[in-house]
Amino acid sequence: MAVDVGGSGLRLTCVDASGPADGPLTVRTADGVRLGANGIDVPALVASARSLLPDADLSDAAVVWSMRGLLFLADRDAVLDAVASGLRARHTVVVSDAVANLVGALGGVRPGAVVAAGTGAVAFGTDFGTRWNRVDGWGHVLGDAGSAASVGLEGLRAALRALDGLPGGSPELLDAATELLGDPAGWPRLVMTGADAPERLASVAPLVTAAAGTDAVAARVCADAGRSLAQSLVAAASGLADPTLVASGGLLSAPEVSGALDAELAARGLARTPARGGALHGALALGRLLAATGRVPEHPAYLLQRPRQFSGS
Repeated sequence: MAVDVGGSGLRLTCVDASGPADGPLTVRTADGVRLGANGIDVPALVASARSLLPDADLSDAAVVWSMRGLLFLADRDAVLDAVASGLRARHTVVVSDAVANLVGALGGVRPGAVVAAGTGAVAFGTDFGTRWNRVDGWGHVLGDAGSAASVGLEGLRAALRALDGLPGGSPELLDAATELLGDPAGWPRLVMTGADAPERLASVAPLVTAAAGTDAVAARVCADAGRSLAQSLVAAASGLADPTLVASGGLLSAPEVSGALDAELAARGLARTPARGGALHGALALGRLLAATGRVPEHPAYLLQRPRQFSGS
């Protein structure tokens, strides 16, 4: 079983580890990460995952659980305990979504670096040995440069500058965001006090990317996002010998974002290769490696597993 938990949802799939690696996936979904006073409510997420397969016997299965916020918003050992006790699989692996994104983008466990631009943004590079580089992923308040949340935030700022009659404002974004979110007087409460603030901000990003073709302010926001993603990717590849560079995330479908990313890489004499998959595919690849070899690479912050050998069926 592979589980990927992000801000926009929980996705789960199960495969036979002895079957073909490129077969179609049946993906089940539930609500994603929600933050409370004590961080991420992991038991609730585990209960959601269990409810998607209420009758499944996982006693001879391996579960690879990829989760956003593993580094800063949850106790890693507590997450491992909650997943292991809640799903009762033969073997449990908990992995940062940054690592799962990298494995999925590369199509396997090999050296490389990825920047993932989803609701948040994080870059990660590793040789799965001595080098483990994480860049950004600091959340929508302190970082996540180039993410959908940051693009949405900058879009709302530009909209409010237009409302206030200040330079750098965008009347087009003001109209679009008002249609989506309602009266601007209510925006601060939506994006500053709500548990779903990152998702609210990310919901504005499509308005910004859609306007980028005709609105100079929106185009600048998108280009800034692409450059930020490239800078994070280059930093994540630091110290790796000839790494493969990849980028993933829905924000890259915007030409203004992906074009700026590629231009920033080209200015450094670098280029990226297409991502082969996302975090759910990465979790599956780690599960297949575990089934085939009895182990996966370990790291105390990024990739944890129960210390008993997996026995395939």
